[in-house]
Amino acid sequence: MSEGRPAPGYSINEDGKKVSDEQIKEFLLELISGECNGYGYRKLTLALRRDQYKLKINKKKVYRLCKELDILKPQRRKKISHPRKLARNRVITESNQLWEADIKYGYVHGEDRFLFVFSIIDVCDRSIINYHIGLHCTAVDTVQILNRALLKRQLFEAQEKPVVRTDNGPQFISNTFEDHCEGLNVEHERIPPKTPNMNAHIESFHRIMEDDCMSRFEFETYGEAYEAITNFMDFYNNRRIHSSIRDLAPNEFYKLQKGKKADIKEIRV
Repeated sequence: MSEGRPAPGYSINEDGKKVSDEQIKEFLLELISGECNGYGYRKLTLALRRDQYKLKINKKKVYRLCKELDILKPQRRKKISHPRKLARNRVITESNQLWEADIKYGYVHGEDRFLFVFSIIDVCDRSIINYHIGLHCTAVDTVQILNRALLKRQLFEAQEKPVVRTDNGPQFISNTFEDHCEGLNVEHERIPPKTPNMNAHIESFHRIMEDDCMSRFEFETYGEAYEAITNFMDFYNNRRIHSSIRDLAPNEFYKLQKGKKADIKEIRV
């Protein structure tokens, strides 16, 4: 007996662009974290169709995505294990004080599927400390990359660890990620909805990656995309001139300031 056509994993917006289900989940979490907190799945469907998102999406799909997120209206009153800690204004004077993390979505045209790039950037030296490229990006993946970033900077056993700032994506509000940060004694703060400027450094990096890498190619295979993005990460960290860090590449600047040989201006975030 046929089980029907599998879900495509995306919806189309008014411009004809494919928007992944993972991105739509972020939109839903953004909506219910703000003015639309009281909406059920039917009203959330209407909100997704309107000006800000302009998605061509039906209520059955929104119901399914809400169910996957466990945000159907009757369940929203359950006790929250980890109340959101809002990002606050900070003054950064050296590396490893504040890391920003986010997920970028890409598309493999030849295979008609999305890929995910999760990156962690140091706000001071602009290095991408570690990253994940894959056909999925779960909370477990984000935990693994956070561990690798801490190990790379020799901070896994340190008493003082960086603050990690994210948006309110499903991976970051999960108990898996929150429990892990708590266990590591890592302070995790989340930006308020619709305030990407509070995650400006990782947002800026993703714009650079889009302009200089992802939009330059129409990937036929996931392997092609993986190679192109990996090469770009190497170029960005080790050779790309960055005007805000004395026209040096991020890793060059990090090594200088680690040796106390770089003048660092205060960064207010």
